[in-house]
Amino acid sequence: MNPMIWIIIFGGIATYGTRIGGHLVLSRFDHIHPRVQAGLNAVPAAVLTTLVAPALIDAGPAEWVAIVFAAFVGLRAKLTGMFFSSAVLLIALRQIGFS
Repeated sequence: MNPMIWIIIFGGIATYGTRIGGHLVLSRFDHIHPRVQAGLNAVPAAVLTTLVAPALIDAGPAEWVAIVFAAFVGLRAKLTGMFFSSAVLLIALRQIGFS
């Protein structure tokens, strides 16, 4: 069997194990301390930062324009509208050679 298949299988098992493990540990408590709850609420922002920050280092002018545009659209529109409008802008800028 291809070694890549094993990597995918074990990666899936590890991911599922950590997710279910966290749920099992937290389900044993009747009450979660507010600081723990605040920390858990901050996890999505931390994960998003680790995904976006490296991309910002290599971002060219088209990406920066799309990021600034997304920030302004995000003040007025919902997440889906912000995502699609900035993605369309980025694609358009790349097609006209602005990079």
